[in-house]
Amino acid sequence: MKNINIYILIVTSLFLVFSCETTELDLRDDPNFLTPEQASADLFLTSIQEDFVRQIEGDADFDPNDNWVTGGNTNGDGLSLFGTELTRLTASISSKQYSTNYLGSDSDDEWVNAYQGVLADIRSMVSIAETTGQVRHIAIAQFIEAYVMTAMVDFYGDVPYTETIAGIDNLNPALDSGASIYDAALILLDNAIVNFESEINAQLEPPTIFFYGNDYEKWVKATNTLKMRLYNQRRLVDPTALANITTILDSGDYISATADDFQFNWPATSPSQPDTRHPRYGLNYTATGAGDYMSNWLMNQMNTSLDPRIRYYFYRQTGAVPGASGTPPNEETLQCSLQSAPAHYVSGGFTFCNLDNGYWGRDHHDDAGIPPDGFLRTTFGVYPVGGKFDDDRFDTDPDNAGVAAGSGGRGAGITPILTAAWVDFMQAEIAMVNGNTGDAQTFMSAGITKSIAKVQSFVSLDSSADTSFEPSNADVTSFITSVETAFNAADMEGKWDILGEQYFIAVFGNGIESYNFYRRTGYPTTLQPSLDPNPGTFIRSLFYPANEVNTNSSISQKPDQAQPVFWDTNASAPAAN
Repeated sequence: MKNINIYILIVTSLFLVFSCETTELDLRDDPNFLTPEQASADLFLTSIQEDFVRQIEGDADFDPNDNWVTGGNTNGDGLSLFGTELTRLTASISSKQYSTNYLGSDSDDEWVNAYQGVLADIRSMVSIAETTGQVRHIAIAQFIEAYVMTAMVDFYGDVPYTETIAGIDNLNPALDSGASIYDAALILLDNAIVNFESEINAQLEPPTIFFYGNDYEKWVKATNTLKMRLYNQRRLVDPTALANITTILDSGDYISATADDFQFNWPATSPSQPDTRHPRYGLNYTATGAGDYMSNWLMNQMNTSLDPRIRYYFYRQTGAVPGASGTPPNEETLQCSLQSAPAHYVSGGFTFCNLDNGYWGRDHHDDAGIPPDGFLRTTFGVYPVGGKFDDDRFDTDPDNAGVAAGSGGRGAGITPILTAAWVDFMQAEIAMVNGNTGDAQTFMSAGITKSIAKVQSFVSLDSSADTSFEPSNADVTSFITSVETAFNAADMEGKWDILGEQYFIAVFGNGIESYNFYRRTGYPTTLQPSLDPNPGTFIRSLFYPANEVNTNSSISQKPDQAQPVFWDTNASAPAAN
């Protein structure tokens, strides 16, 4: 996607996808979605790929022509948003109670995008591609369908699947079990590998592929990696899972090098309709300041451990937070700076309200409202959203550009989906399950090393960065050694906590991964708890979207969000509420 001609094709294709107009009011087909009569397999595939990444990442500009137009929790949307907030990678500020954190209306968009966007377009495209022999189109669609539908299971549990194929003829598709959808996804991925490896006429290749281009060897590696991820996800209910993962690892045909990471590279060629910047950049680098709050837990974890990634993950807009060391409180900009920490924070040794060195975020479940701090709060940095590298410029920036739109990397960031570093952490997790803590430490260290190197490469996106603030090789080595030392000295529970903490830091930018790990393992237990000492049971699956419950007679709303998904057989929700 570094070729300008590809950028032009992307924007042109998206314009064609989202610019249908009609004066007909009695419609059976939504004009915002492609129909077989309107598009070729090529245009369908463009739309499918974009909807795929937005299912993870969401949307920044609330373009009325896309699939992200309803109310509820809309600050970016996307499944990753829910996961990052629940696992303290970003701040959760909507409610102190888990029962009201996310209502049924908060994920209508994700549901519409998955079914009327991704799945509907795949069904239409595949019927065209099968006729024309465009098997590469089919392979990419099979990969995306497997990821999206299993992610829907991960967040909602049992969801409609087989009966959704009927479309307009079945307006009330029944729920399929999450386990059966996982089974179907693994078959899709096996078929995708066959289609990626098939010989076809070059004229039948897709003209626009956002991931890997036409390097189908990398596509096969990604497909095998996704298979390992799914096996690991269901290892608590699948006695063959670890053996199946070992078979793939032994083949060597998976993502093992950062150069093969499966990620979406946001081109940042347009700020609106369609907005091709990283959505979190679009929501935080604005004329009114930053829109999201960073997690005090994560920033404190990285700040106190001297994590070399902190200046890439976070951009500070000030050097001091009210109430922190040497800084007077300020009720107008930080209400909690005049408050005492809750008793359970004090007894647990958790940081409260303010951090040193200008890291201005929020505690878990701080729903105190929004003060005038848009140009004060810490926001996303150069990784992964393509913002600014933190070089203390809040003290030296002569024009006080702060988080102006177009600054830093202009939003040319990434959405990480499957990476070599995460594969190392998967192997560390499996080693821990097998009681092999030595291998676990080795794999964890490899994952941290790859993560840091990848993150550091992003400084080049910010041409204004003062790179003298980058950590040295000695800083990186010292950090990794300190993690290894702590891991080796800890008991088994402490080792799981350290592995979980480091994994959460490494997956920053994809909350699906942290949310799944947290429910699967129950670690880390060191997460900052809710400000409310009794926030209710942690969310093990989301409510079904309100619109779907109201219109689909085959679906009844869950009694609560404490219902586990099929692969979560743990006796209780994670303890760190």
